[in-house]
Amino acid sequence: MSAPHVSFREFAKLANCDEKQVRRAVTAGKLTPDGDNKLDPALVDSGWRRTIRSSKAVADTPQVSAKSVRTERVVSEDDTPTEAAAKIVIAMGAEHDLKEALRIKENFNALLKQLEYGQKAGSLIELAIARTVLFDAARAARDSWMNWPMRVGPKIAADLGLEADRVTQVLIEHVHSQIADLGEPDAHFEDRQG
Repeated sequence: MSAPHVSFREFAKLANCDEKQVRRAVTAGKLTPDGDNKLDPALVDSGWRRTIRSSKAVADTPQVSAKSVRTERVVSEDDTPTEAAAKIVIAMGAEHDLKEALRIKENFNALLKQLEYGQKAGSLIELAIARTVLFDAARAARDSWMNWPMRVGPKIAADLGLEADRVTQVLIEHVHSQIADLGEPDAHFEDRQG
């Protein structure tokens, strides 16, 4: 003789689930209530919670498979687990063992902290700022040299007893030639680091 049938709520307690889940299973046809709208408690372990795969859902879903990748075998059967792990790590591109990698990481972090300290202390400046300052200084020097023949040309001509316009013109040609030879300032800070 089977146990008396139970309500949806009691069935959910026996199945350790929510009553809503039981009602959904009844609606989906996984559980069939009797005429009094009650369920047989023997159905608790009947597998009604398992999902049923629909062939339609599978047919509509595009199949995605992983590409097969052929890799060279780097581990031999005679290797210990430690040796095998080391070979795999090296094959993946790691060049150092753990101790060496930690040492490199700590040294790198220390250098970063040193740079941050130098920047906050004002002993380091950014490269863009240094280039701007050097460019402005070079432009000021160039402008000063471009104006120099106009200022001193007449004085030199008076001292030598020559024509002022001619001396100024000769000085302008030579100064312009020298400035053109110098070209743009190109500071290479990388070469001077010590």
